[in-house]
Amino acid sequence: MDWKLELVLVPVSDVDRARDFYANQVGFTLDHDHRVNENLRFVQLTPPGSGCSIAIGEGLSDAPAGSAPNLQLVVPDIQEAHRHLKANGVDVTDISDPGWGEFVYFKDPDGNQWAVQCMAKLPAM
Repeated sequence: MDWKLELVLVPVSDVDRARDFYANQVGFTLDHDHRVNENLRFVQLTPPGSGCSIAIGEGLSDAPAGSAPNLQLVVPDIQEAHRHLKANGVDVTDISDPGWGEFVYFKDPDGNQWAVQCMAKLPAM
């Protein structure tokens, strides 16, 4: 039996601001934006090429905005990812290499933390 992680909740304070950040600056695909009722809104966005999406919205969780630490994306080219984020106004760190891949880091407007990793230069196991 397969167990697939397909949706991760990212708590935000302003759904429209977060939706625009993830879609227009980071480059995620906006899959759904649906207001179910006055207390429930569901927005789903997916990183290009990913089998897992993020959900933001209203009435989805009691978790405080900005409390999703250490979310991680994996890319084949860290320089291209860094250029893309920087060109789209994302406050992204310089590229670092701690020895297990190259990384850049950024936060969304609420402080949810993201790592972007490129493992392409690691030796095969």
